[in-house]
Amino acid sequence: MSRGARITRTTGETHIELSLELEGSGEGVRSTGVGFFDHMLDAVARHGGLDLEVNAEGDHQTGAHHTVEDTGIVLGRALDEALGDRAGIRRYGSAVVPMDEARAMCALDVSGRAFVAFDGDLPAEAVADFDSDLLEEFLRAVANSAKLTVHVTIERGTNTHHMVEAAFKAFARALRDAVSIDPGESGVPSTKGLL
Repeated sequence: MSRGARITRTTGETHIELSLELEGSGEGVRSTGVGFFDHMLDAVARHGGLDLEVNAEGDHQTGAHHTVEDTGIVLGRALDEALGDRAGIRRYGSAVVPMDEARAMCALDVSGRAFVAFDGDLPAEAVADFDSDLLEEFLRAVANSAKLTVHVTIERGTNTHHMVEAAFKAFARALRDAVSIDPGESGVPSTKGLL
């Protein structure tokens, strides 16, 4: 059974085309015009076990904010569509990822309720063409559109690049676990019967 989605979204600020397959191996090209963000989407695809194709055009003269946030919205919508009624998934996932001196944790619930708790002393600076505060904006956009509960903590670090990358990878690993099929779960993993 294929669990995938194709989403296109056009606003006055961005045009994004995205395709997603939940059972993947990191295949696809990520092209947003924001180099460091492309690198982080590569990490999400590879460590999330996703095939992910992203083509985004944005108003970069105003910075990367709209491109990053809108890509998160479209990725969240694709996740929501690909997951369908959520039957048979593990639902929960968590990961702790070290990257040199940095360490980040993500705990995730495919809950049907959008919520993000983000914690950590992340320096407010740019990593290449990506402002560090865009990490939280991306996570909020994905969580809101996919109806996920996401807790991310930057537990330690001094290098902003490492801290941001560890967080993206922890999110990807937690997501991979949460959306994977649980062979012992035949229905929707909730006492309510739906997520």
